[in-house]
Amino acid sequence: QVQLVESGGGLVQPGGSLRLSCAASGFTFSRYAMSWYRQAPGKERELVATIASPGGATNYADSVKGRFTISRDNAKNTVALLMNSLKPEDTAVYYCNSPSRLALWDWGQGTQVTVSS
Repeated sequence: QVQLVESGGGLVQPGGSLRLSCAASGFTFSRYAMSWYRQAPGKERELVATIASPGGATNYADSVKGRFTISRDNAKNTVALLMNSLKPEDTAVYYCNSPSRLALWDWGQGTQVTVSS
């Protein structure tokens, strides 16, 4: 069974940084593109960043471009999101998943990121 376990969230002041991690299991990790998504209160889940399989090419939402970096470690079956220059509008629950498997794989519990002074 596919499992996606997010971690690393927390409370941070505006301008601060956090590194999120997603531990994946139950599938051949390196064969799938992986993405980070987030859902803020009252809003739909949105795509934040994607990294290709087995790595290399990345894409970012305009709102995070230049501030966030997605990376993956196929040997560890993990995908990370380094978030710099955090803003209050980045406050959300962050999830990882494969963009081609959103209707097939269950979402993890997510990790809460709160940016507040």
